[in-house]
Amino acid sequence: MRVRFGYVAIALNIADGSPNKTVTATSLAKIADQKGRINRLRRLTQENLATTLRILRYNAAHGIHFYRFTSKTVPLATHPLTANTWNYLADFASEWQEIGDYIKSHGMRVSAHPDHYTLLNSPKTEVLAASVKDLDYHVNMLEAMGLPTAPQLVIHVGGVYKNKESSLDRFVSQFNSLSDRIRLRLMLENDDKVYTAAEVLALCQEISVPMVLDVHHHYCANNGETVADLWPDIVRTWHGAIPKIHISSPKNMKEFRSHADFVEVADVLPFLTMAGKFGQDVDVMIEAKNKDQALFKLLDELEKIPGINRIEQAVIEI
Repeated sequence: MRVRFGYVAIALNIADGSPNKTVTATSLAKIADQKGRINRLRRLTQENLATTLRILRYNAAHGIHFYRFTSKTVPLATHPLTANTWNYLADFASEWQEIGDYIKSHGMRVSAHPDHYTLLNSPKTEVLAASVKDLDYHVNMLEAMGLPTAPQLVIHVGGVYKNKESSLDRFVSQFNSLSDRIRLRLMLENDDKVYTAAEVLALCQEISVPMVLDVHHHYCANNGETVADLWPDIVRTWHGAIPKIHISSPKNMKEFRSHADFVEVADVLPFLTMAGKFGQDVDVMIEAKNKDQALFKLLDELEKIPGINRIEQAVIEI
Protein backbone atom coordinates (compact mmCIF):
# COMPACT_ATOMS: atom_id res chain seq x y z
CA MET A 1 0.00 0.00 0.00
CA ARG A 2 1.33 3.40 -0.99
CA VAL A 3 0.44 6.38 1.20
CA ARG A 4 1.00 9.98 0.14
CA PHE A 5 0.86 12.78 2.70
CA GLY A 6 -0.16 16.37 2.19
CA TYR A 7 -0.80 19.50 4.23
CA VAL A 8 -3.08 22.51 4.30
CA ALA A 9 -2.46 25.84 2.57
CA ILE A 10 0.55 27.41 4.33
CA ALA A 11 4.16 26.32 3.88
CA LEU A 12 6.02 27.28 7.05
CA ASN A 13 9.39 26.19 5.70
CA ILE A 14 9.54 28.88 3.03
CA ALA A 15 9.70 32.63 3.50
CA ASP A 16 6.34 34.36 3.30
CA GLY A 17 4.65 31.03 2.63
CA SER A 18 1.07 32.07 3.33
CA PRO A 19 -1.31 32.51 0.36
CA ASN A 20 -3.95 33.84 2.77
CA LYS A 21 -3.33 37.57 2.38
CA THR A 22 -6.69 39.26 2.83
CA VAL A 23 -8.53 42.37 3.97
CA THR A 24 -11.61 42.74 6.12
CA ALA A 25 -14.81 44.08 4.65
CA THR A 26 -14.70 46.89 7.21
CA SER A 27 -11.25 47.99 6.09
CA LEU A 28 -12.14 47.72 2.42
CA ALA A 29 -15.29 49.78 2.91
CA LYS A 30 -13.15 52.63 4.23
CA ILE A 31 -11.68 53.00 0.75
CA ALA A 32 -14.25 55.36 -0.74
CA ASP A 33 -13.23 54.95 -4.36
CA GLN A 34 -14.49 51.72 -5.96
CA LYS A 35 -11.48 51.59 -8.25
CA GLY A 36 -9.23 51.82 -5.20
CA ARG A 37 -11.07 48.92 -3.57
CA ILE A 38 -10.63 46.74 -6.63
CA ASN A 39 -6.95 47.63 -6.92
CA ARG A 40 -6.45 46.55 -3.30
CA LEU A 41 -8.14 43.22 -3.99
CA ARG A 42 -6.13 42.74 -7.17
CA ARG A 43 -2.82 43.30 -5.36
CA LEU A 44 -3.73 40.79 -2.65
CA THR A 45 -4.97 38.21 -5.14
CA GLN A 46 -1.86 38.56 -7.27
CA GLU A 47 0.31 38.02 -4.20
CA ASN A 48 -1.71 34.99 -3.13
CA LEU A 49 -1.49 33.40 -6.57
CA ALA A 50 2.28 33.97 -6.74
CA THR A 51 2.69 32.43 -3.28
CA THR A 52 0.55 29.45 -4.27
CA LEU A 53 2.81 28.74 -7.22
CA ARG A 54 5.92 29.05 -5.03
CA ILE A 55 4.37 26.57 -2.57
CA LEU A 56 3.63 24.09 -5.36
CA ARG A 57 7.23 24.33 -6.57
CA TYR A 58 8.43 23.77 -3.01
CA ASN A 59 6.11 20.77 -2.72
CA ALA A 60 7.41 19.27 -5.96
CA ALA A 61 11.01 19.70 -4.81
CA HIS A 62 10.24 17.84 -1.59
CA GLY A 63 8.15 14.99 -2.94
CA ILE A 64 4.82 16.32 -1.69
CA HIS A 65 2.14 15.36 -4.21
CA PHE A 66 -0.96 16.24 -2.20
CA TYR A 67 -1.97 19.78 -1.22
CA ARG A 68 -5.04 21.73 -0.06
CA PHE A 69 -5.64 25.21 -1.41
CA THR A 70 -6.72 27.97 0.90
CA SER A 71 -10.25 29.26 0.39
CA LYS A 72 -8.93 32.82 0.75
CA THR A 73 -6.99 33.03 -2.51
CA VAL A 74 -9.33 35.75 -3.73
CA PRO A 75 -10.17 37.97 -0.73
CA LEU A 76 -13.87 38.66 -0.18
CA ALA A 77 -14.70 36.98 -3.47
CA THR A 78 -18.32 36.32 -2.50
CA HIS A 79 -18.89 39.25 -0.16
CA PRO A 80 -21.75 41.60 -1.15
CA LEU A 81 -19.31 44.52 -1.03
CA THR A 82 -17.20 43.09 -3.85
CA ALA A 83 -19.16 40.34 -5.60
CA ASN A 84 -19.70 41.00 -9.32
CA THR A 85 -17.60 44.16 -9.22
CA TRP A 86 -14.50 42.71 -10.84
CA ASN A 87 -13.58 39.60 -12.79
CA TYR A 88 -10.89 37.85 -10.78
CA LEU A 89 -10.82 35.01 -13.30
CA ALA A 90 -10.18 37.11 -16.39
CA ASP A 91 -7.79 39.50 -14.64
CA PHE A 92 -5.48 36.63 -13.68
CA ALA A 93 -6.24 34.13 -16.44
CA SER A 94 -2.56 33.45 -17.15
CA GLU A 95 -1.73 33.01 -13.45
CA TRP A 96 -4.60 30.54 -12.90
CA GLN A 97 -3.53 28.63 -16.00
CA GLU A 98 0.11 28.54 -14.93
CA ILE A 99 -0.84 27.05 -11.57
CA GLY A 100 -3.09 24.48 -13.22
CA ASP A 101 -0.44 23.51 -15.76
CA TYR A 102 2.10 23.04 -12.98
CA ILE A 103 -0.27 20.82 -11.02
CA LYS A 104 -1.04 18.65 -14.03
CA SER A 105 2.56 18.40 -15.26
CA HIS A 106 3.71 17.21 -11.83
CA GLY A 107 0.84 14.79 -11.25
CA MET A 108 -0.29 16.53 -8.07
CA ARG A 109 -3.57 16.00 -6.28
CA VAL A 110 -5.16 19.17 -4.95
CA SER A 111 -8.29 19.92 -2.98
CA ALA A 112 -10.02 22.68 -1.06
CA HIS A 113 -12.29 22.77 1.98
CA PRO A 114 -14.97 25.48 1.79
CA ASP A 115 -15.58 27.14 5.14
CA HIS A 116 -17.93 25.86 7.83
CA TYR A 117 -20.66 28.30 6.84
CA THR A 118 -21.18 26.38 3.57
CA LEU A 119 -24.32 24.51 4.62
CA LEU A 120 -26.23 22.67 1.93
CA ASN A 121 -28.83 21.35 4.36
CA SER A 122 -29.81 24.71 5.81
CA PRO A 123 -33.57 25.37 5.86
CA LYS A 124 -32.88 29.07 5.23
CA THR A 125 -32.92 30.04 1.57
CA GLU A 126 -30.42 32.86 2.09
CA VAL A 127 -27.91 30.50 3.76
CA LEU A 128 -28.31 27.98 0.96
CA ALA A 129 -27.84 30.70 -1.66
CA ALA A 130 -24.65 31.91 0.05
CA SER A 131 -23.39 28.32 0.28
CA VAL A 132 -23.94 27.71 -3.42
CA LYS A 133 -22.20 31.01 -4.20
CA ASP A 134 -19.19 29.91 -2.16
CA LEU A 135 -19.05 26.54 -3.91
CA ASP A 136 -19.32 28.32 -7.25
CA TYR A 137 -16.32 30.48 -6.29
CA HIS A 138 -14.25 27.38 -5.53
CA VAL A 139 -15.28 25.70 -8.77
CA ASN A 140 -14.47 28.88 -10.69
CA MET A 141 -10.88 28.66 -9.46
CA LEU A 142 -10.54 24.97 -10.34
CA GLU A 143 -11.97 25.59 -13.80
CA ALA A 144 -9.68 28.59 -14.31
CA MET A 145 -6.75 26.29 -13.56
CA GLY A 146 -8.02 23.91 -16.21
CA LEU A 147 -8.28 21.06 -13.73
CA PRO A 148 -10.54 18.20 -14.78
CA THR A 149 -13.85 17.62 -13.05
CA ALA A 150 -13.16 15.34 -10.09
CA PRO A 151 -13.89 15.23 -6.34
CA GLN A 152 -11.81 18.17 -5.06
CA LEU A 153 -14.05 20.06 -2.63
CA VAL A 154 -14.62 18.69 0.88
CA ILE A 155 -17.73 19.75 2.75
CA HIS A 156 -19.58 18.66 5.87
CA VAL A 157 -23.22 17.63 5.94
CA GLY A 158 -24.20 20.64 8.05
CA GLY A 159 -26.50 21.19 11.00
CA VAL A 160 -29.25 19.16 12.65
CA TYR A 161 -31.83 21.96 12.81
CA LYS A 162 -33.77 20.10 15.52
CA ASN A 163 -34.37 17.03 13.34
CA LYS A 164 -31.46 15.00 11.97
CA GLU A 165 -33.57 12.82 9.66
CA SER A 166 -35.27 15.76 7.95
CA SER A 167 -31.92 17.57 7.75
CA LEU A 168 -30.40 14.59 5.94
CA ASP A 169 -33.36 14.47 3.57
CA ARG A 170 -32.99 18.18 2.91
CA PHE A 171 -29.29 17.71 2.17
CA VAL A 172 -30.12 15.07 -0.44
CA SER A 173 -32.73 17.29 -2.08
CA GLN A 174 -30.56 20.41 -2.13
CA PHE A 175 -27.45 18.50 -3.17
CA ASN A 176 -29.30 16.99 -6.12
CA SER A 177 -30.42 20.45 -7.20
CA LEU A 178 -26.83 21.63 -7.67
CA SER A 179 -25.39 22.03 -11.14
CA ASP A 180 -23.17 19.19 -12.33
CA ARG A 181 -20.12 21.49 -12.40
CA ILE A 182 -20.43 21.86 -8.62
CA ARG A 183 -21.98 18.54 -7.60
CA LEU A 184 -19.38 16.38 -9.35
CA ARG A 185 -16.51 18.07 -7.49
CA LEU A 186 -17.85 17.44 -3.98
CA MET A 187 -16.82 15.01 -1.25
CA LEU A 188 -18.40 14.58 2.18
CA GLU A 189 -16.56 14.39 5.49
CA ASN A 190 -17.73 13.23 8.91
CA ASP A 191 -17.63 15.92 11.58
CA ASP A 192 -16.62 15.91 15.24
CA LYS A 193 -20.02 16.56 16.83
CA VAL A 194 -23.08 15.78 14.76
CA TYR A 195 -22.77 13.48 11.74
CA THR A 196 -20.74 10.37 12.45
CA ALA A 197 -18.64 8.50 9.92
CA ALA A 198 -21.30 5.78 9.69
CA GLU A 199 -24.03 8.35 8.99
CA VAL A 200 -21.97 10.18 6.40
CA LEU A 201 -21.05 6.88 4.76
CA ALA A 202 -24.73 5.98 4.41
CA LEU A 203 -25.41 9.40 2.89
CA CYS A 204 -22.50 9.06 0.47
CA GLN A 205 -23.80 5.68 -0.64
CA GLU A 206 -27.26 7.14 -1.22
CA ILE A 207 -26.12 10.07 -3.37
CA SER A 208 -23.01 8.41 -4.85
CA VAL A 209 -20.42 10.82 -3.48
CA PRO A 210 -16.92 9.92 -2.23
CA MET A 211 -16.45 9.98 1.53
CA VAL A 212 -13.46 11.58 3.21
CA LEU A 213 -12.84 9.83 6.52
CA ASP A 214 -11.60 12.15 9.24
CA VAL A 215 -10.04 9.77 11.75
CA HIS A 216 -9.80 12.35 14.55
CA HIS A 217 -13.44 13.34 14.07
CA HIS A 218 -14.43 9.68 14.21
CA TYR A 219 -12.87 9.36 17.64
CA CYS A 220 -14.80 12.46 18.72
CA ALA A 221 -18.18 11.27 17.47
CA ASN A 222 -19.23 7.69 16.85
CA ASN A 223 -21.77 5.13 17.98
CA GLY A 224 -19.32 2.35 18.65
CA GLU A 225 -18.31 1.66 15.05
CA THR A 226 -14.63 1.12 14.40
CA VAL A 227 -12.67 2.48 11.47
CA ALA A 228 -12.06 -1.11 10.37
CA ASP A 229 -15.83 -1.69 10.29
CA LEU A 230 -16.33 1.21 7.90
CA TRP A 231 -13.19 1.34 5.79
CA PRO A 232 -14.07 -1.21 3.05
CA ASP A 233 -17.34 0.56 2.29
CA ILE A 234 -15.69 3.99 2.44
CA VAL A 235 -13.18 2.83 -0.17
CA ARG A 236 -16.03 1.68 -2.41
CA THR A 237 -17.50 5.20 -2.47
CA TRP A 238 -14.43 6.22 -4.47
CA HIS A 239 -15.24 3.83 -7.34
CA GLY A 240 -11.63 2.92 -8.02
CA ALA A 241 -10.06 6.33 -7.31
CA ILE A 242 -7.57 6.69 -4.47
CA PRO A 243 -9.42 7.59 -1.25
CA LYS A 244 -8.34 10.58 0.79
CA ILE A 245 -8.55 10.87 4.56
CA HIS A 246 -7.80 13.50 7.20
CA ILE A 247 -5.61 12.93 10.23
CA SER A 248 -4.79 15.12 13.20
CA SER A 249 -4.02 14.83 16.87
CA PRO A 250 -6.11 16.39 19.64
CA LYS A 251 -4.64 19.51 21.20
CA ASN A 252 -5.09 17.95 24.64
CA MET A 253 -7.69 15.92 26.50
CA LYS A 254 -9.61 19.04 27.57
CA GLU A 255 -9.65 20.43 24.02
CA PHE A 256 -9.90 17.06 22.32
CA ARG A 257 -11.65 18.35 19.20
CA SER A 258 -9.02 21.01 18.51
CA HIS A 259 -6.01 20.24 16.32
CA ALA A 260 -2.56 19.98 17.84
CA ASP A 261 0.58 21.54 16.37
CA PHE A 262 1.87 18.15 15.23
CA VAL A 263 0.48 14.67 14.56
CA GLU A 264 1.44 11.92 16.96
CA VAL A 265 2.43 8.59 15.44
CA ALA A 266 0.05 6.88 17.86
CA ASP A 267 -2.86 8.75 16.25
CA VAL A 268 -2.14 7.60 12.70
CA LEU A 269 -0.41 4.22 13.00
CA PRO A 270 -3.57 2.24 13.93
CA PHE A 271 -5.26 3.46 10.76
CA LEU A 272 -2.22 2.71 8.60
CA THR A 273 -1.91 -0.76 10.10
CA MET A 274 -5.59 -1.48 9.50
CA ALA A 275 -5.64 -0.04 5.97
CA GLY A 276 -2.46 -1.90 5.07
CA LYS A 277 -4.34 -5.20 5.40
CA PHE A 278 -6.60 -4.12 2.53
CA GLY A 279 -3.75 -2.96 0.30
CA GLN A 280 -5.62 0.10 -0.96
CA ASP A 281 -3.45 3.14 -1.68
CA VAL A 282 -4.56 6.24 0.21
CA ASP A 283 -3.81 9.96 0.35
CA VAL A 284 -3.57 11.45 3.83
CA MET A 285 -4.19 15.14 4.51
CA ILE A 286 -2.46 16.31 7.68
CA GLU A 287 -4.54 18.87 9.56
CA ALA A 288 -2.02 20.23 12.05
CA LYS A 289 -1.15 23.75 13.09
CA ASN A 290 2.44 23.34 11.96
CA LYS A 291 1.50 22.40 8.40
CA ASP A 292 4.45 21.12 6.33
CA GLN A 293 6.68 20.97 9.39
CA ALA A 294 4.20 18.57 10.99
CA LEU A 295 4.25 16.48 7.82
CA PHE A 296 8.02 16.06 7.80
CA LYS A 297 8.17 15.35 11.53
CA LEU A 298 5.55 12.62 11.20
CA LEU A 299 7.28 11.04 8.20
CA ASP A 300 10.64 11.10 9.99
CA GLU A 301 9.04 9.14 12.82
CA LEU A 302 7.05 6.75 10.65
CA GLU A 303 10.06 5.63 8.64
CA LYS A 304 11.67 4.28 11.84
CA ILE A 305 8.84 1.76 12.24
CA PRO A 306 9.48 -1.75 10.90
CA GLY A 307 7.38 -2.50 7.84
CA ILE A 308 7.20 1.13 6.72
CA ASN A 309 9.40 2.16 3.80
CA ARG A 310 9.79 5.85 3.05
CA ILE A 311 10.12 6.04 -0.72
CA GLU A 312 9.91 9.85 -1.00
CA GLN A 313 9.97 12.65 1.54
CA ALA A 314 6.16 12.57 1.78
CA VAL A 315 5.39 9.06 0.54
CA ILE A 316 5.61 5.70 2.30
CA GLU A 317 4.91 2.09 1.42
CA ILE A 318 3.56 -0.44 3.87
